[in-house]
Amino acid sequence: MVTSVTESLYLKDYQKNKNVPPAGDLDKDAFLKILITQLQNQDPLNPMEDKEFIAQMAQFTSLEQLTNINRAVEELGAGKSQTLSDYSHMIGRQVQYDDEHSPGSGIVTAVSLKDGRSTLIVDGVQRISPDQVTRISLPDHEDQ
Repeated sequence: MVTSVTESLYLKDYQKNKNVPPAGDLDKDAFLKILITQLQNQDPLNPMEDKEFIAQMAQFTSLEQLTNINRAVEELGAGKSQTLSDYSHMIGRQVQYDDEHSPGSGIVTAVSLKDGRSTLIVDGVQRISPDQVTRISLPDHEDQ
């Protein structure tokens, strides 16, 4: 049984889908669809060589691992992997900060973590984001 290749199998038609990355940037789903299409349409009397199939599966595995590494790096850049120890060194330090209402200063008395986001507690009352800190110093130490 020989299956003919129709225009619906062409990559250009696949790329008309809005969820597909632009040409040259195939994601793992596109790669897998191409591989499945290739396997479905191969000649049963002359199947793909084992070496070719293993090489393509290795490429797919590598693509999957690179995608996972990329996701982990993006999460690190977005600050999603913060821990309490990331800002614990600031406890006991004098900080100056700009909050949405006015600038302020005080001693960091605690660090809290909720939903992956760290919060500094200043003077036991004021809660600020580490991003709002403009200066860190030792208490009662005014460098100019």
